[in-house]
Amino acid sequence: MQLRELTDRVALITGASSGIGEAAARALVAENVRVVLVARSREKIETLASELGERALAVPTDVGDPAQVEQLFATIRQHFDGLDLVFNNAGVGYNGAFEQSDPEEWRKTIDANLYGVLYCTQQAIPLLRGREGAMISTVSSVGGRYGVPGWSVYCATKFAVVGFHDTLRKELGSEGIRVSLIEPGAVYTNWGYNVSEAAMKERRDKVDALHADDIANALVYAFAQPGHVNPQELLIMPTKQVSP
Repeated sequence: MQLRELTDRVALITGASSGIGEAAARALVAENVRVVLVARSREKIETLASELGERALAVPTDVGDPAQVEQLFATIRQHFDGLDLVFNNAGVGYNGAFEQSDPEEWRKTIDANLYGVLYCTQQAIPLLRGREGAMISTVSSVGGRYGVPGWSVYCATKFAVVGFHDTLRKELGSEGIRVSLIEPGAVYTNWGYNVSEAAMKERRDKVDALHADDIANALVYAFAQPGHVNPQELLIMPTKQVSP
C-alpha cells in the first residue's frame, strides 16, 4: 500500500499522557513525525517525551482552559512553522442516571470533550493553512451516533463533536484542510470515570475490546492518505460488540 511520507510533519496530540493519546504519539514518532504532547499531567508527558526523544515536545495544558490553550499555541509557534495534524483526543466521561447526575460533572465533561476541541481547533487552523495534507482528527465515540443509557451528558458532547466536524469539514475543505473523526467502540484504556475498574474490565472483556494501538494505527492510516483523500469518519468497533 502506497501511503504519504510523514517524516518531519508536526502533530499536536491532546490527552497524550496515556491510552489512545500515548499510543498515537508512539505510532506517529515511529513514522518520523514530530509530536507535541499535551495533557494536564506534566510528569507523565515529560516522561513520555524523554522516552520518545528529540521528536517529542511536552507542553502541560488543560485544554478546557482557553488561556492555557493560547499559551500552548504560543509555544508551538516558537518551535515550529506550522502544524500538519491536530489530534483532539483529550476527554472525560461521567456515568450514571441523568436525574441523579451532578451539574459540576456536566461542566467538566463539556469542558474537556467539547470546549477543549473547540479551543484547540480554532487556534490550530491558521497553523494548518497551506500545509499539504493538513488534518484535524478528533476522537469522538460510537456514543456520538447512538445514545447509551447512563452516559447522557457524555453522548451529548460527542453528538456535538460530530455536528461540529461535519460543518467544519465543509468550511475548510476548499482550502485543502481535512477534517476527520475517529469513533471507537469499547477500548481497553484507563478511561471510565465514575465506573469501577472491575466493572469496566468486565464490560470490555465481554466484547474483546479494542486496544489503544488499534486506534493509533487508524489515525496513522488516515493521516498518511494523500492530501486529496479525506477519511471523513472511521467507526471502529470490536467485532463482538453489537450494541449500541
